[in-house]
Amino acid sequence: MNCEVTVLYFAKSAELAGIRSETLCLPQQVSSSQIWEGIVNQHPSLAVIQDHVVLAVRQEYVPLGDQLLLLQPGDEVAVIPPISGG
Repeated sequence: MNCEVTVLYFAKSAELAGIRSETLCLPQQVSSSQIWEGIVNQHPSLAVIQDHVVLAVRQEYVPLGDQLLLLQPGDEVAVIPPISGG
């Protein structure tokens, strides 16, 4: 079963994707790696930050991996690239 989620792009990820947010249809039961794959399928330019990106699902950080997540319609998934500061 699939559900629609809002994907939010921040900093470098927004620049690479060319958008700040969008709605994607993803499987309801999915790993964070599969979420990332779905996002990169939509925006291949994001592949360059894969080794440094962190996802947040429902405002909680989720490392890329095989742990299964249960998405609900309307959930937010944030793409958070490395942030430099000083």
